[in-house]
Amino acid sequence: MIQQTLTQLRELRLSGMANSLLSQIEQPATYEGLSFEERLQLLTDSEANDRENRKQQRLLKAAKLKLSAHARDIDYQHPRGLKQSVMASLLQCHWINKAQNLLITGPCGSGKTYLACALGETACLQGYSVKYYRISRLMLALTQAKADGSYSKALQNLAKIDCLIIDDWGLEPLTAAQRNDLMEIMDDRHEETSTIIMSQLPTDQWYQSIGDNTLADAILDRLMHNAHRIKLKGESMRKIQSNLTDGEHLE
Repeated sequence: MIQQTLTQLRELRLSGMANSLLSQIEQPATYEGLSFEERLQLLTDSEANDRENRKQQRLLKAAKLKLSAHARDIDYQHPRGLKQSVMASLLQCHWINKAQNLLITGPCGSGKTYLACALGETACLQGYSVKYYRISRLMLALTQAKADGSYSKALQNLAKIDCLIIDDWGLEPLTAAQRNDLMEIMDDRHEETSTIIMSQLPTDQWYQSIGDNTLADAILDRLMHNAHRIKLKGESMRKIQSNLTDGEHLE
């Protein structure tokens, strides 16, 4: 009968409950003193935890974060202008719940992508949907969506993401079509969902990088008016953390 119950639980996709029941069977001395209600509560708690863990893994897989970054590993000792109090607040993810944005600027190698991915991972663990794109890949995906007739659906999917991460903003000039795509994305997400932007360019150069004053005003107004900002500085962390000595570098 127990085996039949375990099979039925798994068929009903209650694997957490099934595993917990199996543990109770295999460790009778641990559980025999508990009441029926207490043992049932343990089963339901196990199922709830199992579902939460599976949801987190699904969100992390869907996010496709560029780096496996963790909040606990963020370096606050490197002199790059990163305030621990600011990160501590952002890692609470209240800004995502309020549909606010985050702009991270700084030189190449200052850790912009790592910070964004650490925030993305934390958001996934708290149940928010996240997706990482380099801006060139995002624009390419939308171009392909136009070609196969799925452009409207692609925009709808982007609009639903709780935290959209866009890397390498301003690295390459935008075409007219790409500027229009960005306008569509920012308009759909405005005050509905959150966006993280990373760029080597300071924000006062973003207007010029977009390339059209009218669209730049419209895009950046939606992006910047409720945005938190992190301005990193200093020498590249990649250079400092390099494991190669001068003698090991290939000529």
